Formats: sequence, C-alpha cells, structure tokens
Amino acid sequence: MKFEYTMRWYGPKDDISLSEIKQCGATGIVTALHDIPYGEVWPVKEIRKRKKMIEKAGMRWSVVESVPVHEDIKKKSGNYLEYIENYKQTLRNLSECDIYTVCYNFMPVLDWIRTDLNYRLDNGTYALRFDATQFIAFDLFILERDGATEQYSKDTIAKAEAYYKLLSKKQIKELISNIIEGIPGGKSGLTLERVREIIEEYKEYDHEKIHEHLQFFLEQVIPVAEDVGVLMCIHPDDPPYSVFGLPRIVGTNADIDRLLNAVPSKYNGITLCTGSYAVRPENDLIEIVSKHAERIHFLHFRSIQREPDQSFYEANHLKGDSNIVSVMNAVINSDKLHPDLHIPVRPDHGHKMLYDIPMHHYPGYSLIGRLQGLSELKGMEQGLRYNLKT
Repeated sequence: MKFEYTMRWYGPKDDISLSEIKQCGATGIVTALHDIPYGEVWPVKEIRKRKKMIEKAGMRWSVVESVPVHEDIKKKSGNYLEYIENYKQTLRNLSECDIYTVCYNFMPVLDWIRTDLNYRLDNGTYALRFDATQFIAFDLFILERDGATEQYSKDTIAKAEAYYKLLSKKQIKELISNIIEGIPGGKSGLTLERVREIIEEYKEYDHEKIHEHLQFFLEQVIPVAEDVGVLMCIHPDDPPYSVFGLPRIVGTNADIDRLLNAVPSKYNGITLCTGSYAVRPENDLIEIVSKHAERIHFLHFRSIQREPDQSFYEANHLKGDSNIVSVMNAVINSDKLHPDLHIPVRPDHGHKMLYDIPMHHYPGYSLIGRLQGLSELKGMEQGLRYNLKT
C-alpha cells in the first residue's frame, strides 16, 4: 500500500496557486466545481476544463471533494429523486474523465463548524477552534433557535449568556460570519433567517430517519458507482455530534459499522478524518482501520486538541489527541490492503504562520501551514516504513 500525497485546491478563485501546491511536494489535487449549484449535474466539459488546469501544472485530479448532497435528498422530500438522478450522472461524467474517488458528506444545513477562524496559539500561529460556549451563545442569543434552551443545562446557559453580554456588535457579526459564512466551498448567501428556516424544515427528522435517508441514497447511487468504478467515501460530521438539534449521523465507530454494513460494497467507503473522529474520545481510530481498512478510500490526517465541554482546536499534526502516528502505522501494516493500492492522503487544516498570516486564505487552508503538515506526514511515513525494515 502506498500513499498519494495531495492538497485541497478551491479552483481558479483560490488565492493559492497550483504551482505553489506543487512546490510543496503534492502530486495530487483535491478539488470540486464549487460554482455549480447543489443538485445540478457536473458537465463533462467543465470537469475536463478543471482537470486540464491541474494536469498542466504537473499534477492529477485525485479526489473530488465534494459532490454535495442536496438537502432534499437528506430530507427525502421535494425533488430528491431528480437530484439523485443528477448525482448518478455526475458520477458517470467523472468516470468518463478518469476521476474515480468522490468524498462527500451528509451533514444537514451546515458543513463543518468553527466559532473562531483565527485562534492565536502560544507560538504566534493561528488555528481554527470550536468553542462550545461561543457556539451555545450563538444558538441561544443570536440565532434564537426555537427549543434551544431545552437542550442545554442551566449552568451552560448561564455561562453562554455571560459570554454573549460581553460581545460588541463587531464581535457578534464576526461570530455569525465564522459559523454560517466562513466555510470554504460551502453554501453561499446563507442568512440567519434562512438558517432558521432550514433548521425548522428538519424539525420532524430524528437520527433514525436521517440514517434511513442516507441508506436510501446509497442504495440508489452505489450501483452506479460500481458500474463506472467510482469509489464513494463519506466524510464524518464535524463536529461529530448533533448541533442546532439537527441529527448528525456519521460521527462514531458504530455509525461507520452501520453505514458500511447497510450497503456492503467496497464502493461504499469512508474518508477517515482523524481530526473529526478524535473529537469524541470514545472513538477508536485504530479499530476503524482494523475493521474497515479496505473501505477507507481517502485519508484526512489532522490532529485536534480536546478541551472541556466539547471544545477543541486544530493542533499541529504531530501533537494533539488524534494519534496520527498510530493511525498511519495501522494503515501501513494492514494486511487488508493490496501492496499496489494507492490511497490519497492530505494534510488537513494547516495553521496560519509566517507569510500566511497577512494573506487571505480559505479558513484552514493556508499554504505554509499545510506545507508543514505535508512534510510531517511524509517524514512520519518514512520513519514508520524504515522501522518495518529493521
């Protein structure tokens, strides 16, 4: 088994160029056609146009991250059958262009959530952070979600209210932006009112119902993926627990077992994001590799530092609570993986440091911070493989 080192690129609008990514040592690119509205078919012409850009820079389009799943599919309502057919056609079109790995997620309403996109660390670098108190303050006193007070303890509410009362108008605006506007490649144009509306649309959906809808989606899509050779790999929820009272269903070892057993095809796989799963201390990442190595089609190596009350921040790749060394070692030593298999890997959520600090980058996707992460991963792999020989 070999690793293919990749970096995420947000297309021509990304302030980081393909040339700069190549200089970092990546050979593959992870990207998507973010300008195409959710639910629409990705045309072959547009896929080839993007692929040509990447190949001209001397790399290959290794992974699509992601082909978004429309909210109607998650709710199994509205035009969900049409959107599923469009999804199938996009998979066919990607295969026609020789692109065979698709990362996606099934998170309702919002993608990954952070409350602070510039959390200053002791060494002067900046990380992404999820602060539970800040998030609860947003939920209760800014979003003012119906029923929110019933989901938190009195002490938690009091702490969030005390924090909220100290915020200036500028800080409130920044918190709103961080949570609903700060996610790269996510839904554009969301407002507080629209977030409230979408959350209300999920009011009658529990975890079991969303599980059923994900299984239905996979039962429709995976046969097409098998037919055209596209590996589907679901990204875990981030954070890996429910937010805004919404049912998030891909966050634990048990969730993975259920997902993979529901549709037992190698084309129904996972993206093993060490950062997302490690937020929950009860998750056993080594067990995931041991049980499901052949269904891991994409690796996000990222480390997080857990804090009390479900808060966390992005740590350096070689520090924190994700235990990346052990996870990589388990993948390298797995007897379920063919020696000629190439698994795409990318460093995830680098810190802002040095010349990155004054630059405008998508949150978590600075250049030098990810260069550091990529270098650490490569060095880690060499050390682990050397130990196998001695």
